[in-house]
Amino acid sequence: MKLDVLVIGAHPDDVELSCGGTVAKLVRQGHSVGLVDLTEGEMGTRGSREIRAAEAAEAGRILGIASRDTLRIPDAGIENTRENILALVRLIRQHRPDVLLIPHSVDRHPDHEHAHILAREAWFYAGLRKIETEFGGKPQEAHRPRSYYHFMQWFEFPPSFIVDISETFDVRIEAMRAFRSQFYDPSSTEPGTILSTPEFLELIRTRAEYYGDKIGVKYGEAFFSPAQIPVPDLFTLHR
Repeated sequence: MKLDVLVIGAHPDDVELSCGGTVAKLVRQGHSVGLVDLTEGEMGTRGSREIRAAEAAEAGRILGIASRDTLRIPDAGIENTRENILALVRLIRQHRPDVLLIPHSVDRHPDHEHAHILAREAWFYAGLRKIETEFGGKPQEAHRPRSYYHFMQWFEFPPSFIVDISETFDVRIEAMRAFRSQFYDPSSTEPGTILSTPEFLELIRTRAEYYGDKIGVKYGEAFFSPAQIPVPDLFTLHR
C-alpha cells in the first residue's frame, strides 16, 4: 500500500502519546498515514502484549490510519542489527512513503533512542538499489522518503517547526485513552508508572498548550528537522 506518511514508534502508544494530533490532522487533510510499532510493548509494567495489540488497533481506528504494522522486535531490546534494518527497509519499500516521522535521537527510554538510529539507517539504506529485499516473493524497488522529522517524547528539544493540532487534539486524547491499561485506573491492582498517575494526561495537555502558545494557537506538537526546510517566500511564514 502506497502511503504519504509512515510514522515509526518503538512501542504501541508511542505515536499516540507524541504526535497523535499531527497524525489525525494529516488523515483529515486526505493523506494516507501508516504506523509502525517496532515492538509489541511486552515489557511494559502494565498490561500484556495481547492487551496492547487490541488497544493499538482501537487507537488506529480512532486516528483513521491506513495501516499499522508490528515488527515484533523484542521490547527493551531494540538493536541496530542487519536483520532489524532490513525488516524496516522492507516496510519502507512496501509503503513507499514521502515522509517519515521518527523518534528523536535523545530520550529517556533507551528503546526510543535505538528506534531513532534504526529508523534513520533504514531510511537511508532503503534507497540503495544494491540492497536487495523481497515482499510477497517479489523483488522490491529501492525507495528513500524525501524527508524525515523527529517527534518529541519525554525529552524536549528546540523545535524546527510546530504543527497546529487545535482541531485534532481531542482525537489525540481519545486515541491515547484507547491504551486504557497504561493510564490511571483506581481499580487496577497493577504497579503504578509515570503514565498511570492521575496527573499524566494533564501533563500532555499542558505541553500541547505550551507549544501551541509559541505559534499563537491552542495546541501544538513540536518536531525537529535535521535538514534545513525551504520556503517559497516570506509570505508563507505567517500564522
